[in-house]
Amino acid sequence: MWMICKKEWQQFFSNLTGYIIITVFLVVNGLVLFVFQDNIFSFGYATLEKFFQLAPWVLLLLIPAVTMRSFPDEFKTGTYEVLKTLPLTSWQIITGKYLGNLLVVLMALLPTLIYIISIQQLAVGDGLDMAATVGAYLGLFFLAAVFTAIGICAGSFTNNAVVAFVISLIACALLYYGFSAISKLAFLSGGVDYYLEMAGIDFHYSSISKGVIDTRDIIYFLSIIALLLLITMINTASTNPSKGGA
Repeated sequence: MWMICKKEWQQFFSNLTGYIIITVFLVVNGLVLFVFQDNIFSFGYATLEKFFQLAPWVLLLLIPAVTMRSFPDEFKTGTYEVLKTLPLTSWQIITGKYLGNLLVVLMALLPTLIYIISIQQLAVGDGLDMAATVGAYLGLFFLAAVFTAIGICAGSFTNNAVVAFVISLIACALLYYGFSAISKLAFLSGGVDYYLEMAGIDFHYSSISKGVIDTRDIIYFLSIIALLLLITMINTASTNPSKGGA
């Protein structure tokens, strides 16, 4: 499993594309947080709230770009059949790919810790609420973990990396904000709206981002990840990997 994980990591950073994707993520967040209108200096107090509001939407673009080649390239070149001959179970192959891609995403998130250091240095007084900030980063980790699972699952349906990117992007957007948007429809008010909103990722991410660590939110994220990886395993085991686009 760890061999597959290492392979995914090395493959992503084997060309400039990987570095460019991570750089774009960091630059966009940095500009919005410190430079553009309504930046952190406009608030007058130490907060990373704007970063945690923007990050999900940037990750929604970043993660499909990271995962889009994981399975499609294997299917297209025929190397997935070679992987299946190794002394590894399908679950170990899929988990290895998932962890490898997740580590890449976490590598992109790691440099954002400098935002905390910068704001603490600039703050007059107590600075950031560290408990809330840690909780928000935990929420961001789970969000990244779910988006990565969506990307891996989407890629298992096609041998075309662009198609995988589009499917993953749409699926991430729908699962993140789709349920919340539907719950706001007037005819769904009266109780149904709450349960619909609770089915979406945004509801649970927002909860953890406020520094409230609820086991129900953690169980939700872990359940979604496990379900997506299970679908990936079933799909790669029962279908022809050469399907889904030329």
